[in-house]
Amino acid sequence: MTRLTDLPPAQAKRLAELECPEFATTPWVTGPPLSQRRVAIVSSAGLVVRGETPFRGRDPDYRAIPAGTKPDELLVSHISINFDRTGFQEDWNVVFPLDRLNELAAENAIGSVAATHYSFMGATDPVQMEPLRASSPVACTATRSRPSSSPRFDRSARAP
Repeated sequence: MTRLTDLPPAQAKRLAELECPEFATTPWVTGPPLSQRRVAIVSSAGLVVRGETPFRGRDPDYRAIPAGTKPDELLVSHISINFDRTGFQEDWNVVFPLDRLNELAAENAIGSVAATHYSFMGATDPVQMEPLRASSPVACTATRSRPSSSPRFDRSARAP
């Protein structure tokens, strides 16, 4: 990732002075407050658990990542040369903020942390992913329907 200090001074100054957009604070979902919800991570970093099949090219699949995964068990298989892995190598929370979610749960800011999280290949054309979503809503419903103490995600439930 390019830092302002890496840019020519005039360009860095122009970018630093840009106004940040303001967004409405109206929630786009209804239901109980966040303090009563289970939260899962959905990443587009092409994350895989060590020993599982890495993403290939623009693979329109996803990988399930158990909440018990340790930092040294998580790999980035994202294919883009523009994907800077430096932050991930220094602190996995940059890409997979599981420690931060656990802290939020401990503070009761969120209800609980999901037992399973998901990663996709961010370079994938969303149109290629549509058949997967339509034929298997597993990634969309698994977190909601499984108790937080459930065992590892059943990969056999995925679409072919």
